[in-house]
Amino acid sequence: MKEQILARRYARALFAIGEDQGEYKKYGEELFGIAEILENNPKLLQVFRNPLIKAEDKKKIINQITDKIEVSKIVQNFCLLLGDKDRLGNFPSIQIFYNKLLDQKEGLLRGKLVTAIELSSEKQKDIRNKLEEKFAQSLILDHETDNNILGGLVLQVGDKVYDASLKAQLDRLKENIKRGE
Repeated sequence: MKEQILARRYARALFAIGEDQGEYKKYGEELFGIAEILENNPKLLQVFRNPLIKAEDKKKIINQITDKIEVSKIVQNFCLLLGDKDRLGNFPSIQIFYNKLLDQKEGLLRGKLVTAIELSSEKQKDIRNKLEEKFAQSLILDHETDNNILGGLVLQVGDKVYDASLKAQLDRLKENIKRGE
């Protein structure tokens, strides 16, 4: 929980600077580049999370990364600040929250649609269009299949989950029978 609070605070601070300078998209891309390097090299993240490694050593590493992918001075200083505050281990969470702020600014919603069978691209597009009308925002929808839901669909948009799966309905029916309803 504390990590999420910190991530939000740091992401909002950088996003506010980006908005003031009109560079919030660029900063988002640069954060994504750094996060990609950390994701591809999990040992780096372990180093950043290790309290036994000095902040100066962590700052040298993040400096090498930011120099390699040529980020803006603001993002580089932001990363060095994270190093000073021993928050580089929180970088992935900060980047994820920054993306949420970016989506919010751009009027985008992200979601995941889970169905029991593979849907045609036409059907996926139909569902996405109807959901965009319902939410009155553009929607980026990932599609997955999961045989365990038996039928119907499960939709996750933002923080909300809409479960219209056959499995969920059967589970509710089972609970009602147990309670004698």
